[in-house]
Amino acid sequence: MQADQPGQLSVAARQRFARLEGKPPLTSDWLHTVMIHYAVAPEVLRPIVPFDLDTRDDRAYVSLVAFDMKRLRPARFGSVGAALFSPIGNHPFLNLRTYVRDGNETGIYFLTEYLSNPISVPLGPPIFGLPYRWGRVDYQNEPTEGFRVQGRVRKAWNGPAIEYEGQLDGRAVMPAPAGSLTEFLMERYTAFTYWYGMRRRFRIWHEPWPQVPVSIDIRNDALLRSEMTWYDGAELCGANYSPGVTNVWMGRPRLMRRYRATNSATIGRAVLR
Repeated sequence: MQADQPGQLSVAARQRFARLEGKPPLTSDWLHTVMIHYAVAPEVLRPIVPFDLDTRDDRAYVSLVAFDMKRLRPARFGSVGAALFSPIGNHPFLNLRTYVRDGNETGIYFLTEYLSNPISVPLGPPIFGLPYRWGRVDYQNEPTEGFRVQGRVRKAWNGPAIEYEGQLDGRAVMPAPAGSLTEFLMERYTAFTYWYGMRRRFRIWHEPWPQVPVSIDIRNDALLRSEMTWYDGAELCGANYSPGVTNVWMGRPRLMRRYRATNSATIGRAVLR
């Protein structure tokens, strides 16, 4: 869908969610978000992504999404349900995602995800097909008076890390301009996953990301250089900050029984060296 004004992709996603999913079983808040974007040659990603790439101007993209998940909770059962989910409902994430499609439905595919909650790590792969890995995650993504954000994610206890520092440009946050690269990279409402041969999708909905560009400095890229096969030759092409979105609707994972990829990928986890 080509949106003709900011926010139309969110409107379309809400309509699709209501039509295909009904009421959301889970909701959550995704707060203090930094997205760092890389342009990657499509031929580098195709062998390691088990879905059709969604490219723009013949370029593929990978985004690092650093955010705090808060209040993951069942949509029913009120405070009791929230209390039951509290052990897994609040922790920081680093998602590494690329952009894919199935027919007319566009979305994201998670190359890998680092999170700091050891209880959640074994739950993500079998339930949603998400490639969770445990890591030490430390963010200061609430802008200081100097409009600065920073973060560090380290694999396991003493593994390689990625560290970033960013400067917001001071403009007011607002949805990405319609048709822009920023909209292409941020406004995604379906996640496609792969785990032990099972291709699944789950849909989400939230209000459009309020965002502002960030001048980003990657202070340490050892985690990317040592772990990510796509990183060689990748071009850092921008970053954005968002205070986040609340009341995110999260749908059920659904098996894609008839999916046929046109690329040669067979094992999604092959993204790791």
